[in-house]
Amino acid sequence: MRRLLIVAASLVLAALVGIYFLWWGPGPKAGPQTITVQEGSSLGTVARKLEKAGAIPGTASTYYAMARIFGSHDPIQAGEFEIPRGMGGAAILDLLQHGRPVQRLITVTEGMPSIIVSEKIQANPYLTGVAPFIAEGSVLPDSYGYQRGEARSVLVVRMQQAMSKAIASLWPKRSSDCPVTTPEEAVTLASIVEKETGKASERPMIAGVYCNRLRIGMKLDADPTVIYPVTKGKPLGRRILKSELNAVNGYNTYRKPGLPEGPIANPGRASIEAVLHPATTKALYFVADGTGGHVFADTLAEHEANVAKWYAIRRQRGQM
Repeated sequence: MRRLLIVAASLVLAALVGIYFLWWGPGPKAGPQTITVQEGSSLGTVARKLEKAGAIPGTASTYYAMARIFGSHDPIQAGEFEIPRGMGGAAILDLLQHGRPVQRLITVTEGMPSIIVSEKIQANPYLTGVAPFIAEGSVLPDSYGYQRGEARSVLVVRMQQAMSKAIASLWPKRSSDCPVTTPEEAVTLASIVEKETGKASERPMIAGVYCNRLRIGMKLDADPTVIYPVTKGKPLGRRILKSELNAVNGYNTYRKPGLPEGPIANPGRASIEAVLHPATTKALYFVADGTGGHVFADTLAEHEANVAKWYAIRRQRGQM
């Protein structure tokens, strides 16, 4: 009898040791490795995925049983998870239930043209499918999370929905200080404001100048609108040619008054707000001041004096 008890105890101990290593012990793979859990995945589905990846000891059915007996019954999150080196079964379940998924971000910066947005999305190795055509001005600059294997078209829709939501929020609160009559016109003017200054504090003032020009039917004379048909919004990398200033197209604001036929970039929320709430000013002109900002003028004579100062700065720098 004593021998049978010893044998039984040994078997129980062996079983307990086996359970410990199967559930609480270190994982069989060196790691780290990633696993993607789709929305609505069951514990059984995840267990089979973990077995296939070699992330757990034993089989999926064993892991499922252990999880039901020893683990939490909280739901498993959707997302991509990184399993660290040596993580065991219990810790993996806790990670999938309560840990933070890997956050993959793709960033659209303020003023980024759609051609670069499209190239950026297409070049991302974790997305699938072909990047769809992205209308200029339809994407709200921001950082967007995505999951490995997500379709590029789905990500683009999310970016465009963000822009639509922003416009729907901002447009009803607009002031009457700028003669833009539609949200589309506001986005078009905001894209010019975005391209004209790198200083956030200047956006309302730049918008104020352009709103004044639109109000009196004066040409905008905006260099970025001349560049857009040439590069689709990418940097020109040289001075604008006289032939480009004289080119007749739907974007060249040196040739005719009013807005170009559409946006020249994807403007950020701040530039849209600047157009909808421009600075109160009489200024009709601005030129670079040599510090990264601009100096503004109400009259042509003042502006010409400011331009002369800017040219002097450029000559001093050897740029002219």
